[in-house]
Amino acid sequence: MNWLAFEELLKEVNKYSTAFGRIWLTLVFIFRVLVYLVTAEHVWGDDHKDFDCNTKQPGCTNVCFDEFFPVSHVRLWALQLILVTCPSLLVIMHVAYRKAREKKYQEAVGKEGGHLYLYPEKKRGGLWWTYVCSLLFKASVDIVFLYLFHSFYPKYTLPSMVKCHAAPCPNTVDCFIAKPSEKNIFTFFMLVTAVICILLNLMEVTYLVIKRCSECLEVTKAHAVHPEHYPDWVSSPGKQKDFLSGDLIFLGSDTHPPLLPDRPRAHVKKTVL
Repeated sequence: MNWLAFEELLKEVNKYSTAFGRIWLTLVFIFRVLVYLVTAEHVWGDDHKDFDCNTKQPGCTNVCFDEFFPVSHVRLWALQLILVTCPSLLVIMHVAYRKAREKKYQEAVGKEGGHLYLYPEKKRGGLWWTYVCSLLFKASVDIVFLYLFHSFYPKYTLPSMVKCHAAPCPNTVDCFIAKPSEKNIFTFFMLVTAVICILLNLMEVTYLVIKRCSECLEVTKAHAVHPEHYPDWVSSPGKQKDFLSGDLIFLGSDTHPPLLPDRPRAHVKKTVL
């Protein structure tokens, strides 16, 4: 694995995250990914080989193992971590797309032609929706996998012994699971970190929505107090909604409306993506 490339990727993800996102990132890559890579294979090892049943009937041990372990913990966690971390890459790709668009626009019209995106990395317009949807997707993935684990392994625990009577076993046989206590501790750790990640994602979504609503209210109040500073088209409800939700880039206007500090300052062109 190329750890330098991995480090650069983490820096890019961290750059566009809020405080909640940075905590989530630390929790995922240190307490989930690294713990999984270092510990999971050693704890589980060859489960099938260590699964013993008190019978010599050919095929009985295989059938019982498949009945009680339909999907390996390790493979479920691997799929879960892949699906959880991928949405962060979509945010980076969206920012790269905005920067590429801005670069092409600057090459076409020159620096005096204004900007498509004054701050391409700011979570505004389409990028805001990409970021929020990525958070909801990550939380949904963790919730779905918690449900899957509970479906396959009730109460998320493994007993030290299970009874199996599936064919071709001649009768009810006792099967013994290797290192059940160690596996239960590791499973509990992974479940707790997943629940914390879900809470962090939901808290970040709530924070972003509240922040955006407060910004919209501030702009609405500023327009009510100083309507003369705003273009006439902002006064209509449809245009005002579009004005508050998108990335607005203004070109070549002498009027500088008193918008929020991180908003563009002049008027003509709008882009959302």
